Amino acid sequence: MLKTRKVRYAMSASIRTTVLVVLLWLVTAPLGWAQDKALDPNSTLSGILERGKVRMCFEAGYLPFEMVGTRSGLRERSLRPADERKGGQVTSFGGFDIDLGREMARDLGVDFAPVNTRWTSIIPSLSLGRCDIIISGMSVTEERLLKVDFSDPYMEVGQTVLLNKKLANEVTSYRDLNDAKYSVASKPGTTGEDAVRRFLPEATYRPFDTEAGAAAAVLEGTIDAFVYDRPYHATYVAMHGSESVVFLDEPFTDEAIAFAIRKNDPDFLNWLNSFLQKLRSDGRYDKIYRKWFESTDWFDLYG
Repeated sequence: MLKTRKVRYAMSASIRTTVLVVLLWLVTAPLGWAQDKALDPNSTLSGILERGKVRMCFEAGYLPFEMVGTRSGLRERSLRPADERKGGQVTSFGGFDIDLGREMARDLGVDFAPVNTRWTSIIPSLSLGRCDIIISGMSVTEERLLKVDFSDPYMEVGQTVLLNKKLANEVTSYRDLNDAKYSVASKPGTTGEDAVRRFLPEATYRPFDTEAGAAAAVLEGTIDAFVYDRPYHATYVAMHGSESVVFLDEPFTDEAIAFAIRKNDPDFLNWLNSFLQKLRSDGRYDKIYRKWFESTDWFDLYG
């Protein structure tokens, strides 16, 4: 099983009583009050409902959150949920975040539209209106909070190390890599890169555009280590075998990941937080979590 921390919430008896009173008051509130509280026409939520689809930005390649399926490139007459067609070719997407996006679309009563986007341009794409929301394992950071607003977190992750097996007896902690003789990779614009620069300033940093490229370089021995989120490394090791690389699986950072939306949109933000609570309470979150983090059934479809 892949170790992540699912974020859960509990209400005390007093809070539950307050919620019930508020709900009763809302039901009996005068019609004029309800009209005053109508959905802001400038909210992204209004645009989604009018357009009839929610456009989700992500970057495929982040195991097991968003991935390209093995059926991609085939020509098909119809799209399945979480598929994208360009030039007559079908790209099939799957993963934990993809399933969250599909459930979001279902609850909104609209279509789900995947928008596969390079990580370095994912926030600009959101700001320019090319998508409605980022669901891409994005960690909440102070720098990003200047550009986007985040929902309540839906998972907690941390940075870990994927290590070439020749260093198994030489490197036993991320701290051991803080030396110029070691080449350490991560992905630009991520908290993995931030962790390398913060905790391993003496290491020789090697940026890679994709997670797959960095992991493959560790496997081949062209770099020594890859610093990245624990779920990605745990999935990679499960798919390729623990004998191929060394996995230092104890996270040395704590990070919350959440949905990102354009700033100053309280209607959409409130809806998202309510959606997350509903997803947890009705069992869908746990079902999706087990599918991607506790099962290997999907490996052949997205390996």
